[in-house]
Amino acid sequence: MLTRRKEQEIMVVATQTLEELCINSIRFLAIDAVEKAKSGHPGLPMGAAPMAFVLWDRLLRFNPKNPKWFNRDRFVLSAGHGCMLQYALLYLSGYDSVTIEDIKQFRQWGSKTPGHPENFETPGVEVTTGPLGQGIANGVGLAMAEAHLAAKFNKPDAKIVDHYTYVILGDGCNMEGVSGEACSLGGHLGLGKLIALYDDNHISIDGSTDVSFTEDVSKRFEAYGWHVQHVEDGNTDLEAIHKALEAAKAVTDKPSFIKVTTTIGYGSPNKANSADAHGAALGKDEIKLTRDNLGWEYPEFEVPKDVLNHWRKAIERGENLETEWNKTFADYKHKYPEDTAVFEQYLSGKLPTDWDQALPKYSTSDKAIATRKTSEATLNALAPVLPQLIGGSADLAHSNNTLLKGYGDFQKGQYQNRNLRFGVREHGMGAICNGIALHGSGLIPYCATFLVFTDYMRAAIRLSALSQAGVIYVMTHDSIGLGEDGPTHQPVETIASLRAIPNLTVIRPADGNETSGAYKVAVEYANQHRPTLLIFCRQNLPQLAGSSIEGVTKGGYILADSEGTPDIILISTGSEVYMCVEAADKLSAEGKKVRVVSLPSWELFDKQSAEYRESVLPKSVTKRLVVEAASSFGWHRYIGTEGAMISVDTFGVSAPGPVALEKFGYTVDNIIAKAKELG
Repeated sequence: MLTRRKEQEIMVVATQTLEELCINSIRFLAIDAVEKAKSGHPGLPMGAAPMAFVLWDRLLRFNPKNPKWFNRDRFVLSAGHGCMLQYALLYLSGYDSVTIEDIKQFRQWGSKTPGHPENFETPGVEVTTGPLGQGIANGVGLAMAEAHLAAKFNKPDAKIVDHYTYVILGDGCNMEGVSGEACSLGGHLGLGKLIALYDDNHISIDGSTDVSFTEDVSKRFEAYGWHVQHVEDGNTDLEAIHKALEAAKAVTDKPSFIKVTTTIGYGSPNKANSADAHGAALGKDEIKLTRDNLGWEYPEFEVPKDVLNHWRKAIERGENLETEWNKTFADYKHKYPEDTAVFEQYLSGKLPTDWDQALPKYSTSDKAIATRKTSEATLNALAPVLPQLIGGSADLAHSNNTLLKGYGDFQKGQYQNRNLRFGVREHGMGAICNGIALHGSGLIPYCATFLVFTDYMRAAIRLSALSQAGVIYVMTHDSIGLGEDGPTHQPVETIASLRAIPNLTVIRPADGNETSGAYKVAVEYANQHRPTLLIFCRQNLPQLAGSSIEGVTKGGYILADSEGTPDIILISTGSEVYMCVEAADKLSAEGKKVRVVSLPSWELFDKQSAEYRESVLPKSVTKRLVVEAASSFGWHRYIGTEGAMISVDTFGVSAPGPVALEKFGYTVDNIIAKAKELG
C-alpha cells in the first residue's frame, strides 16, 4: 500500500523530468530561504537555475569534498545578490560547507550563507561578490592566473594547469564600469579559458532596464574581442545552453560571452518578469501559487531523494577528477622535478628560504633618490627570488617605476611573462588583482598608479581587505610635493581615507631602507592573504642614518634621539621625515632634547605591545609635533593633548614641488618654529 505522500511523489516525477526537478530544487531552496529570512533576492536564482544546473551538472569540474583542489574550474557568481543560487548549488552538490541548516539560516548571524557570497566564510565560494561588476572583473584575474601558470608549468606531455573560469553576471554587472574595464582587457589578452554567462532578464531594482540600459551588450563584447553567442530561451532550453557552453570551450583564442535570456522570478504567476521578484521575498501566498505552477509539492527546504541523489553524483565525479589529476601530477613530478619544486612552493604558500636577503640596503653615503625609485629597485631585486611576483601599472609604468626588467609583458600568447599592462583602468586593475590573489596558486600580484587615483579603485581595495586578497598596491606621487600637475593630482585626504579601511595595511616609507621594510611586510602579508598599500614619493630623498627594515615592520620607531627624556617628539612619515631630522639637529644644537619618530604605518605600530609603543611615544612627553604632507584627519591619536601638526587640510596647488611644499609650511625652518611654539 502506497502512502498518499508517495503517490504524490510518483505523480510529480511522472510529469516532470529528473532534470526539471533538479532545477526546481534550486528555485525552491532559494524561495524558501529568502522567505524565512524575510530578506534577499529570489528572482535571479529562479531565472538562472537552468543555466546553473547545466553548468554544474554537465561541465563544471570540481570536487565537493575538496573545495580547494587546485585544478578545479573556478565558478564566480558576479551577480552576488542572487547568492542563494550559489548556496543551493553548494548544498545540492554535496559540499560540507553548506548544509540544509545553513540554508535555513540564510542571512543570519554566524551563518555560512551570508547576504552576499564571501570567500572567507563559505568554502566553495571563490571570491567575494556583491558590489556589481566586481565578480566578472575577478574572473578576468582568475583566468589570467590560470593562463600564466599554464604557460609557465605545462609541458606537451603533461598539463597540470588546465581549468576554466565560469562567471554568471547580470544586467547590473554589465552596467558597472568596472566590468567594462576588465572585460576590455580580457578580450585584448585573448583569455580562452574565461566563459561568462549573462543572465539577460531585463530587470533591475528600479524595474525594466528599458529606463536606462538599452545598448546591445553582445555587440559591445564583440568589440572587446570576445566570442559571443545568444541562447534565446534560457528558461527551458537546456540543450541550447549546453551547446553554447561547449561551443565556448571550443574557442581557445578569446574569452566567451553567452547571453542567456531568462525570466526573473520564473514560475511565479504574479511576480515573474518584474522588479517585485528582484529584491524581496515572494510572500507566502505567492510562494503557494509558484509551487502549484511548477508542480513542486514538497514542504519548505525539502528536496526529493531522487533529486538529491542525482545532484550528489558530483561527489564521485569530483573525486575521480581529482584522482586523475593526481596521477597526471605524479607523472609530471617524476619527469620534471625542478619545475615541480617551484610549483609545489607556489601552492604551499611558503616563501622561498631567505628571500628577504635580497632586499636592498642603503647607507647615508648612497645618493638621494625618490622612494618610487627605491621601490623599483626593490621590485627588481625581489623578482628573481620571488617567481610568483607578478604585476604592473595602470598605464603609468614609467612613472610608477614598476616594470620587472627582463621578464617580458604578459600578452596574448605570452602568458608566461610577468609584467601586466592594465592600461588606464584603475578600478578594473584592482579587481583583476583580487582575482589573481584569490586564485589559490600562491601568486603575489601588485598593481600601481598615482596615489590620488586610488579613488578610482576604492571598491576593489576595500574588497581586497574584506576578502583577504594578498594584493600589493604600489602608489606613487604621494603629496603636494609632486608639483605642477596641481590639486587634481595631489592627494590630500587620500591617505587618511585609506587608513580607515579595516584589514588594509598602509605604509609610507621615508627612504630606501624603509622602502625595503615596506616590501618585506607587503610580501609576507600577501602570503598571509592580507593586502598592503605602499605610498611612495616623486621627489628625491636622502638616505637617513638609523633608518631600518626592522623599524618599518614595527610600524614606528625612534629614528634619532637625545639623551634622557625628550622635551619634544617630532613624528613624521615618508618624504617629510628627513626635514624633521634636520630640524631636530638644529634644535639640539640650541639645547633642546628632541626625539624623531618615523611612523610609516599606523596599523603596524598599533599592533605592537603597549610597552613598545610607550618606549617610542611615552605618555609623559606631551609636546609632540606631527609632520605629514596630508590631511590631519586621524592624527589626534598620536598628537596628544599639547601637540600640533603641520598638515594640508585644503586642496593643493599647481606649482613646482619645492615651492608647493614651502608655501604649505614643509620646511626645516617652519618645523623648528612650530616646535618652539610648543615650548
